[in-house]
Amino acid sequence: MLATRKKKGRSINGIVLLDKPAGMTSNRVLQRAKHLYQAAKAGHTGSLDPLATGMLPLCFGAATRVSSFLLAASKTYLVSGRFGIATETGDADGIVSDRRDGPVIDEPALSSVLERFRGSITQVPPMYSALKRDGQPLYRLARKGIHVEREPREVTVHSLSLRSYRWPDFEFVTRCSKGTYVRTLVSDIAAALGTVGHVTALRRLEIGPFTGLEMHTFESLEDAAKRGLDALDKTLLPMDCALPDWPSLQVSSEIKDWLQHGRPVPANKSWALGSVRLYGPMNEFFGLGEVLADGQLVPRRMFPV
Repeated sequence: MLATRKKKGRSINGIVLLDKPAGMTSNRVLQRAKHLYQAAKAGHTGSLDPLATGMLPLCFGAATRVSSFLLAASKTYLVSGRFGIATETGDADGIVSDRRDGPVIDEPALSSVLERFRGSITQVPPMYSALKRDGQPLYRLARKGIHVEREPREVTVHSLSLRSYRWPDFEFVTRCSKGTYVRTLVSDIAAALGTVGHVTALRRLEIGPFTGLEMHTFESLEDAAKRGLDALDKTLLPMDCALPDWPSLQVSSEIKDWLQHGRPVPANKSWALGSVRLYGPMNEFFGLGEVLADGQLVPRRMFPV
């Protein structure tokens, strides 16, 4: 009989909004936070490049089950860049691959081009990305000097506003959909201006529902940890805060029990069709469900209470 390996770490559930430092991969950040919280299970909600800073929600325990919804959420970035110089990676971490000493581009010309990049646009994902080809991340192929064709994809730039500009340096704020590559956005804007460009700094300000909320640095989390795990756990947001736009349903103990055992229940005719957050009689969040057109409320994902 094979021995089962005991899972190490605490069983905690929640989300921390980490202010990612520059120079670290998202996975390295995740592992450091997981160790700090002594968590048995953790995951992040979409990578930031090592150069980037800012909001990186980390999900612990059962909260990893809502991470996919945050992956799909729109994101807001503060972007700094420079025209006239391109790099292999599209950011300041890469080797310079091209220089253009063309004429200075004035602000009206830049503003006019930015207008063309608002709304639905098409991007070709960069070679230096985590997208995979035949099981290999593209960035690994790029490091070997191998370049492959990538299919264009449609993304949405919800907003794009110029914050400052003094040739060749610029800064803008953008809110964009899932799958948008900011490095590609900068290089495409530069190409539309007849030059090249790259990202010099990138900071993620917001993700989906997390607007105007405090982010925690590693320093602040380590200070909390010195006061004990209870103090550290107070930095965690509840799991359901990731889905504030989903309608909520409060059900009886009996219905809750049925749903937690994977059984559908008759839906109230007043309930709107679609996905819902589920709460028990004491207003405790316990899962996600779906109200179907056939008159049933079915469980989709259950959470510990």
